[in-house]
Order: sequence, then structure tokens, then C-alpha cells
Amino acid sequence: MNRFLRGRAGFVAVVVLLAALVAGQGCSSRSATAPPVWQTLPALGPVPPGGQSGYAPVDGIRMYYAEFGQGRPVLLLHGGLSNSEYWDYQVPALVRAGYRVIVADSRGHGRSTRTAEPYSYDLMSADVLALLDYLRLPKVDLVGWSDGGIIGLDIAIHHPERLGSLFAYGANSDPSGLIPHGTDSPNFARFVARARTEYQALSPTPDQYDGFVAQITHMWDTQPDYTADQLRAITVPTTIADGEHDEVIARAHTEYLARTIPRAELRILPNVSHFGMLQNPDEFNGAVLDRLSRP
Repeated sequence: MNRFLRGRAGFVAVVVLLAALVAGQGCSSRSATAPPVWQTLPALGPVPPGGQSGYAPVDGIRMYYAEFGQGRPVLLLHGGLSNSEYWDYQVPALVRAGYRVIVADSRGHGRSTRTAEPYSYDLMSADVLALLDYLRLPKVDLVGWSDGGIIGLDIAIHHPERLGSLFAYGANSDPSGLIPHGTDSPNFARFVARARTEYQALSPTPDQYDGFVAQITHMWDTQPDYTADQLRAITVPTTIADGEHDEVIARAHTEYLARTIPRAELRILPNVSHFGMLQNPDEFNGAVLDRLSRP
């Protein structure tokens, strides 16, 4: 849903022309001070109807998942600190297009439990593969945002037979792809604060958010570490996407990924940031569906 400000309709009565001009000036003043959409963190969408949810026992954890629709399976993986509800704007669009949509909470995120093992992308990728086995899905198309996109890259490198295609948004292949202090930006700080409230509402360990953030941040600082040779060996049809104004991923790194992965498409969504799936769902969904519609 587009959240750009909309202008007022013109008045047709001459007798209220002056009032209309005054109102228009006031609206213009307010619009001038309102931040662009890429500097905002819109609310999550409404809960998609008709889903079935459960917990998969994988790798010593209980991994929450939900399924919607029928058709070719598409797995949506969220970013770090968040949860599967960040896909609420995407699920209905994909179901309408005829896909079976699966969302999941990564270990320690949302409703999923965790073990004492340190977080790593290899570990979370293993969780995803075990979930696919549990759901008896030999292959899926994967749409990943941020950490979800990194997990997608990990699977594309190590288990390409499990992926029909990959749409990776706001992902990096090593820590050099991060913008220095990008997580200190006002919008990302708003996200971290909101994620606390969501974690406390959903997590089986609601009092452990600060430790959770510290562990995820350490992972971001040290992982992933995919080499150029590993990226060049990817055979999965891939779209590397990002927002024009991503707060945390450097544009040059996004371009490097698209240039290095064979036949990868580069897709930069205009006027959005790291949170493009919330800031302009229609644009984001269109990019995803475009990837899914091609071999």
C-alpha cells in the first residue's frame, strides 16, 4: 500500500476559491515537513486470512511457520530482530497470484525457540532446510529480506537443489557490505525499538531481548563471509534487490552481488529503504512476482 501523501482535490465552486488556496497552502506546508516515505517505518499489514500455522521440531527448536494458499511453494524469510508478520503485505498478493506461501520465524525470533548455540547463518539455513523437509517440500522459491536474504544466499551456495529461484532484498555477502553505523540511523533505531515490543509480545523468552540484540549484532559484525568464488558458483536464478535509500547496505555491495552471481538481476526499488516491503508493498510485490514469473 503506497503511503505517499496525496494532494487535495480541487474545489469547483468559485465562492470558496480563497478558502481552497488557504487550505492548499496549509497542506503544502505540512507536506514540506513530512518525511519522505523511505525515512518512515510504516505499521505492519493486517493478518492475512485463511492461514494454517504450526511448530516444526527442527534442530532442537520449535520453529513457527504458517501457510497460505495453494500452488507453487514460495518461502518468505524475514530479517534479523523481526518476525514473519513483516510479510503481511506480501502474503495476500502472492496467494492471489496462485502461490502457496509459507512464512516462518527464524530461531529465537518471533514465536520460535532457540538453543544455546551462537547464532549463525549456517545454523539458520539448516533450520530452514529441516523445515522444508518437515513440510515435505523438496524445492521452493525463496524470498528473503535482510538476514532472510542472506539465508537464501547460503542455501543457494550450499544446497542449490532446494531452490527454484531466489529474491534477496537488502542482503550482504560479508560485513564489508554494511554501511558504517547504519544501524544508528533514526529509522533503523525506530525498527529496533519496535522489534522490542514485538519480541516481548511473541517470544517464549520475552525478557531476553537485550541479550538477543547483542547476539544478533555480533553475528552481523562477523558474518556472513561468502567469497566471490562461492557467489560465482551460484546456479539458482537470482534477483539481488534493495531500496534506493537502504540505511544499512551499501549500494556498491548490492551491485557487486548482482555483478558476481551469474545471470543475476539487479533491482533497485525507488524511494524506499531497507524496509521497502512496508514502505511500498505494491512496488515490492511487483518485483517479487516478476522474479517468480521468469525461469
